[in-house]
Amino acid sequence: MTTSAWVGERVRLRAREPEDWEAFLAFEEDSDAVRAAWRLHPPRSAAQAKKTMAEEAEQELDLDEFSLVIAGKQDNAPVGAIVTHDVQRHHGTFLYGISVGSRHHRKGYASEAIVLLLRYMFFERRFQKAEAWVYSYNDASLALHRRMGFVEEGRRRRSHYANGRYHDEVIFGMTMEEYTERYA
Repeated sequence: MTTSAWVGERVRLRAREPEDWEAFLAFEEDSDAVRAAWRLHPPRSAAQAKKTMAEEAEQELDLDEFSLVIAGKQDNAPVGAIVTHDVQRHHGTFLYGISVGSRHHRKGYASEAIVLLLRYMFFERRFQKAEAWVYSYNDASLALHRRMGFVEEGRRRRSHYANGRYHDEVIFGMTMEEYTERYA
């Protein structure tokens, strides 16, 4: 039996496909979830969503900075996305962000996607530390990162504006050794 480094018990991480546009457009309807992930945008048309997803599906993936769909293992339908960014090869560090559609919360998709992503970045790409910056009002993500063993390393005060207020960003980190001790 063939196994993939991108497949867990519940999810598979995969590239975007043009037909994913409907799921991601539907995720944008939940303003609170959108704010928790980054920032609220004006509504997009179906035509814009189709075009954007088709263009993203055609882009060549970078080995270190990329965006992947978190899909349900059984039906391959999108439940969210996970991205790497702010890669610092010289230092061996990177940031990642994750967003899961509200109706898919609390099913283990986010934690499994993070474990799969970190395994790739640590053991295939030789990074030594992952960081996640979580908005202070995102209680679910704060709890997730603490539960997964991330260390709270600091706080960027009043650095994010959403829903009429300034919020802190909580900085979490996990080293390869911490990951290995817990997940490998």
